[in-house]
Amino acid sequence: MAMLQHTLGVFLNPDREWRKIREERHSFLRVFMVHTPLLALIPVIAAYFGVTQVGWSIGNGGVVKLTSESALWLSGGAYLALLLAVYILGEYINWMSRSFGVADDVNQRHYAGTALAVYSSAPMMLAGVVLFYPQLWVVAAVFIAAVCYSIYLIYEGIPILMNIPRERGFIYASSVVTVGSVLFLVVLVVTVIIWGIGIGPVYTS
Repeated sequence: MAMLQHTLGVFLNPDREWRKIREERHSFLRVFMVHTPLLALIPVIAAYFGVTQVGWSIGNGGVVKLTSESALWLSGGAYLALLLAVYILGEYINWMSRSFGVADDVNQRHYAGTALAVYSSAPMMLAGVVLFYPQLWVVAAVFIAAVCYSIYLIYEGIPILMNIPRERGFIYASSVVTVGSVLFLVVLVVTVIIWGIGIGPVYTS
């Protein structure tokens, strides 16, 4: 329950919540598994409902929907991709901690890096609610706002969680944001490749 409260806290008072998170001592498994699999369900379930029941349109074209089976496969793949992306980002933050002079013990560094990846991804996960009504301009606007807030959380959180000066934390955070952007692009490229070999969406007639 405390971990889910942290999700709300990073929206209301990020600095105070990052300090609370730093004071805790949890294992990687508890930080990652209690939080991320639950939040990752939000965009996945919303997208499944949106593309099968509501549909979307481009310009003056008709409403487009996916078959239930196709949407189920794509949603499952998206769910695994979300979990993997958060995990990899957390491991990168942990790996880079020594390079930026983080003096904490190994377990605390590992917890802090994972916690940063988990909680900073929360805005994008929660923004997935908009996929219940998948109108492209609405989805784009909401996700752009969510990405911006996630980036803000990373820049605010790293100096606090890693207990390093803000100047060093800014460089550290910039590298994390860069890697996060690369992960996003990799997911897009893999998606295009999968669609290209025929494992893509199947539209209703």
